[in-house]
Amino acid sequence: MHALETSKLLTEEYSAKILLALMGRPKSALELSDKLDIPIAACYRKINLLESAGLICCEERKLTRAGKRVNMYKARVKSASIAMERNGIRARIEMIDGTFIDSDYCIDMDIFAES
Repeated sequence: MHALETSKLLTEEYSAKILLALMGRPKSALELSDKLDIPIAACYRKINLLESAGLICCEERKLTRAGKRVNMYKARVKSASIAMERNGIRARIEMIDGTFIDSDYCIDMDIFAES
């Protein structure tokens, strides 16, 4: 994922709310939807995007009183930063396991040079 995609995922309202909420104890999609006032379908879409990007994971599956299995999600992100530089954007994500995900997006400033 390049820095533009990463920055969009980290700063989009629902994704950011979900990611921040999951930095504590694991939570279900229904709990996230209820507490964060996110429609359940949108909540599942954002969970799928965040999980595909490796920013959250299903930490456990709980059995409800009704006998239904519910996924409990947790953030894998410890911290994140986005920086705009002279010719690009740099995103850096520190994961809870101590690893880093760095991504860059640059434009060739020479395209603006006068001929």
